[in-house]
Amino acid sequence: MKRIKHIIFYTLAGATLFSCGSKEEKQTAESGADTVQTEEQTAVDSVNLPAPFATKSTEKRPDVEGWKENQMPKAPEGFIVTKYADKLDNPRWTYQAPNGDVFVAESATKKSADRITILRDVNKDGVPEMREIFIEKLKQPLGMLVLKNYFYVANTDGITRYPYKVGDTKITGKGQKILELPAGGYNNHWTRNLLANADGSKIYVSVGSGSNVAEHGMDNEKRRANILEINPDGTGEKIFAAGLRNPVGMDWAPGTNVLYTAVNERDELGDELVPDYMTSVKEGGFYGWPYAYFGTHPDPRMKGERKDLVAKTIVPDVALGSHTASLGLAFYDQSKFPSKYHNGAFIGQHGSWNRSKLSGYKVVFVPFKNGKPSGKPEDFLTGFVESEEKVYGRPVGVTVLNDGSMLVNDDEGKTIWRVSAK
Repeated sequence: MKRIKHIIFYTLAGATLFSCGSKEEKQTAESGADTVQTEEQTAVDSVNLPAPFATKSTEKRPDVEGWKENQMPKAPEGFIVTKYADKLDNPRWTYQAPNGDVFVAESATKKSADRITILRDVNKDGVPEMREIFIEKLKQPLGMLVLKNYFYVANTDGITRYPYKVGDTKITGKGQKILELPAGGYNNHWTRNLLANADGSKIYVSVGSGSNVAEHGMDNEKRRANILEINPDGTGEKIFAAGLRNPVGMDWAPGTNVLYTAVNERDELGDELVPDYMTSVKEGGFYGWPYAYFGTHPDPRMKGERKDLVAKTIVPDVALGSHTASLGLAFYDQSKFPSKYHNGAFIGQHGSWNRSKLSGYKVVFVPFKNGKPSGKPEDFLTGFVESEEKVYGRPVGVTVLNDGSMLVNDDEGKTIWRVSAK
């Protein structure tokens, strides 16, 4: 007589589920979550979503060995990749001022440099001749913004602005902290990004969650997992959009007033859950975290809480692969790249740690047409992975420069790469 290891009964009509199987299966059944693969339609593709815990949650962190001499990432035919700057200390994010100066936020989870470095390409040859510390003794800075006569810095614990005039190579004036923010966060959710609207009347602030899926309680998540909107002086704060687990990259789709963000989704539901995504951000919109994922799919760990929010969860526009750590986002609003890239979006994927096989560790491109995504993501800058155990670097921020080239921040590779068209 054969032994039966476990039995699962279910129906798609929503009947009560019964399981004699694993703890994970019981949790799924008790939550009322689907126990079969489902399909979700995005703006550009249909996405297959397996049941929660369909595969074991796996931790896999490859070693970062750095780049060898004369080695660099690979771009498609017709592009040139060069080293813009190296020997930086976790160059996680880049911002270009109106005069062309490039500012680099050097910050990390541990032993952070906590500074911003200025790079200036005086002769416009694609290699900066000047490199100096612009400001230091910060608190894990990421987002930067030049607005009117101020230079804004988004530290993990708040936003500070400094008196600034175009061309300054060092901050000398005293800063004013205009907004307090909850510091730190789950894993790498300590980063805070900044983006102004077209007329400079509003600033948008991205704040990641303080946990994977609210395991420390929702009181710990106040003002987190949101994009906030404030006035340039820090007043008038409101939640612009919520339920965004870790929104980092933000940009405006060219020719529109539509805000897009790249979101790093939740862990520990299996290899293929939950896809990171890029999405347009609707004012007042709710995107699921922590109660639901990728539309109205309840997270079984939330045990059926807030069904009202689950029901109103917005399906994101573009799936970017599970556990890819999609963080950077920049639209190509210049003309030097071939026409297929015009007005499309580049996304920096920092790479997985919660998947049995590596995912991410590259920059992908999403084509746009008439201000909306028009195709699936495609690989653009690759070559960061040596094997399943070793990688050369990890791309994060992407920045389109005024000269039509693009910078890619490789924080753990300590390098900023420049991609230009031949």
